[in-house]
Amino acid sequence: MRGEMDVPGLPGSDLTGRQDTERDDTGPAGRTAVVAGGGIGGLAAALALTRRGWRVRVRERAARFGEVGAGLSLWPNGLRALEALGVGSAVRAHVLTEAQAGFRDPSGRWLARTDTAELARRYGPVAMIHRADLLDVLRRALPADALRTGSAVTAVEADGTGVRVAHGTGTTRADLLVGADGIRSGVRRALWPDAPEPRYAGYTAWRLVADCGPLAAGGETWGRGERVGIAPLPDGRTYLFGVANAPAGQRGPDGELAELRRRFGHWHDPIPALLAAAAEEAVLRHDIYELPPLPSYATGHVALLGDAAHAMTPNLGQGANQALEDAVTLAALLDAHPAVPEALAAYDRVRRPRTRLIARRSRRVGAVAQCGREPGRAVRDRVLRLMPAARLLDSLAPVLDWEPPAPGPAVGGAAGARPAGAQGSDSKGKEVR
Repeated sequence: MRGEMDVPGLPGSDLTGRQDTERDDTGPAGRTAVVAGGGIGGLAAALALTRRGWRVRVRERAARFGEVGAGLSLWPNGLRALEALGVGSAVRAHVLTEAQAGFRDPSGRWLARTDTAELARRYGPVAMIHRADLLDVLRRALPADALRTGSAVTAVEADGTGVRVAHGTGTTRADLLVGADGIRSGVRRALWPDAPEPRYAGYTAWRLVADCGPLAAGGETWGRGERVGIAPLPDGRTYLFGVANAPAGQRGPDGELAELRRRFGHWHDPIPALLAAAAEEAVLRHDIYELPPLPSYATGHVALLGDAAHAMTPNLGQGANQALEDAVTLAALLDAHPAVPEALAAYDRVRRPRTRLIARRSRRVGAVAQCGREPGRAVRDRVLRLMPAARLLDSLAPVLDWEPPAPGPAVGGAAGARPAGAQGSDSKGKEVR
């Protein structure tokens, strides 16, 4: 199977050009992998494979690994994945464990409080980290020669024994290609040409980090079609996000910080103070898209991971955590199954049902949180006030109970089954643009 990807700013490759002078080889017994994308999922996959003896190259489109993003929730399942990757201690040096959380209305009245101590007892702690800090931990854990910037994957040719990948400096032959290149994945477009396109969730989000002194508590505030979340960060700053129902593609006429202040500046403390302390250049705005369910996350020697496979709305805070789970599971199954296609078929069987379940839950939470009409909003708030705290924690079990898989042939079910919807890896000469 052969696919070419249109990458802005980079010429396409027909895979007949020069070979990469930095061959991804470790000798006859070595296993090699190319990871497309240097975000959390891609770096985690590279680390998981490297720890198992694979020679890995991460191909990142950007010219450098920048300090991007804002705050990020690491839930117990994600923290367990990071422990399995061997970076648990390094990550804990950059996190702040949540001490108080819950849901309020715009006046500041509590609708529901989260018993964080009981949550930690049942499942483990929830921690906040700046996304840039997590990316830095993952990068530092990898060999320096594993990372290649300014090197987007532009074309893929797969056969029964591996893949040949074209990128910014030539082509590379590898045993495995991991598509971790985000919701607009070029790998997915090339090898899953009939896959559905991302769809707009109906709301837009702002994210920022502000410094107005340490806060003791975080949580979310739900209004009518709008909400705000705040979370203290380890360095004394605070992560804030805002969400509002809006058509796709809109932007604040006077800037995004002014738009946030207009919408949320009259809500309860400390929201106005955080917005007053924020800088315009610190505000990130993104319309929220999700990926409809795919028929498969794997075909032949190629696997999709993270947002490339299952981009979900952020309402459960599980996007990065699920990418970390993907990475740990993928590496474990490649240990458990001697043939890469068998391992990837098992990966698809294990990961696709779980991530679909979590994506559905996240979508439903978003529908409730973004309720913009009466009496629906009033009913929602009343239900939250009456819901027992234990019931809320019980509902988290299917998401947070995950444990890293133990390597072994039984993991992922019967070996060798073909994942539903996977396209054959032995077709020849098929061009996909």
